Amino acid sequence: MKTDMESTIFRTLKNSIWSQFGASMDMLENAIEACPEQIWQGEKAFSHQAFHTLFFLDYYLTLKPVGFAPPSNFTYSEFGEEPPVEIFSKVEILDYLLFCKSKFEKLLSELNENLAEIRWINESKTMDYSILEILLYNLRHVQHHVGQLNLMLRQQIDDSPRWVYRYGIDPNFNS
Repeated sequence: MKTDMESTIFRTLKNSIWSQFGASMDMLENAIEACPEQIWQGEKAFSHQAFHTLFFLDYYLTLKPVGFAPPSNFTYSEFGEEPPVEIFSKVEILDYLLFCKSKFEKLLSELNENLAEIRWINESKTMDYSILEILLYNLRHVQHHVGQLNLMLRQQIDDSPRWVYRYGIDPNFNS
């Protein structure tokens, strides 16, 4: 049986993941929105980096990753060898981000100590993490690519979005 102290620690951990992971997704959104259309349309790199980040954000938020596929409007898979030939529109990418945010919010709202311990194992079995650890891994992956996108913006327009300290939505996990 869990003690009150263990339950309090888990709620604190869950609130912290919500706040910081959500902030990294907001930073991704800010970088996408800050990219001028001529850069977005002129170079595949920014669009592809944003898609790559979202593809894996979605994948790592999937509780059973074997057989994963992105939303049906994306026919490209990051599991392939070839880079995408098309430039995804900002609207498509921002819609995908909104989809991922909803998926994240649902997962965190349902996260309990039992779910947090379930194993997340990819198809090749090269990744074997608890759900809690894959969330942290995912947060690091998103923030890594946000840094790359912000560097691209600095190099192209000498500007980038500000740091986001916390996710702006209060999850109210205290009950």
